[in-house]
Amino acid sequence: MSQNYSLISSLGETIAITTFGNENISQNKCIVLAHGFKGFKDWGYAPYFGNYFASNGYFVITFNFSHNGIGENKFEFTELEKFANNTFSREISELQDVVNAYNNNYFGEVSNPKIGLVGHSRGGAIALLTASKIENIKAISTWGSVSTFDRYSTRQKEIWKKKGYFSVMNMRTNQEMRLNASLLLDLEANKNGLLNIEKAVKNLKMPLLIIHGKEDLAVKISEAEDLYSWSNKENSELILIENTGHTFGCVHPFEGTNLKFEEVLSKTKEFFEKNIRKQLSEKEKLEC
Repeated sequence: MSQNYSLISSLGETIAITTFGNENISQNKCIVLAHGFKGFKDWGYAPYFGNYFASNGYFVITFNFSHNGIGENKFEFTELEKFANNTFSREISELQDVVNAYNNNYFGEVSNPKIGLVGHSRGGAIALLTASKIENIKAISTWGSVSTFDRYSTRQKEIWKKKGYFSVMNMRTNQEMRLNASLLLDLEANKNGLLNIEKAVKNLKMPLLIIHGKEDLAVKISEAEDLYSWSNKENSELILIENTGHTFGCVHPFEGTNLKFEEVLSKTKEFFEKNIRKQLSEKEKLEC
């Protein structure tokens, strides 16, 4: 069973949220899914993800970053101006808002909650950069995550600043989607601090599971290897999935699951079972 919410962010924007497993909220085990670039909470596998973890006893939060381009039509990009004005820093702030809303009983009463983050592609990096800023984050799993936001040549950046925007094509919808120079300026201003993924991973205190498809053409395997090389090997793991790509065989509209995606879900569930579900505090042990 799912339920929809509208959360006003700390920056005054509306964040559309869908939760799964509201009947599990008193269990204090929560998983939050952060979508990637040109992704959204109703893309492809996301509702299946929500129902999968809800059926395994978790309260699950999926949401749209406010400037991901999705508006009232939850399946199409109709807010291209907002998409153009998005920044990495905004997404970090909004992920904090969503998790803090859960911690502050926005969805229902929780006590001593334990939260796992799952981030796909760019969302993986956003999750890594956000984790240390929020209470109760116990574990993170990245799927096909980028290891850097600096993905453009010097020449591209020069043109970007001169024109004021950089265009990308959405091959699924055939839309030209602009990224305003504000995104690049945000990266340049914060690349050594707020947006330094390497530093965030090196400072990460909680367990990390890195999953990547070996046939990923959107984000190279080397980026997963970068993340793992920066991590604490005592509480991190890198899993490469054979014969699958960036979305692990899933498409939009969703055409059903597959063996590779089920492997990703199973590995992620095992990771959270170990690091979230079975972590009972002394208080909870006494209550059992």
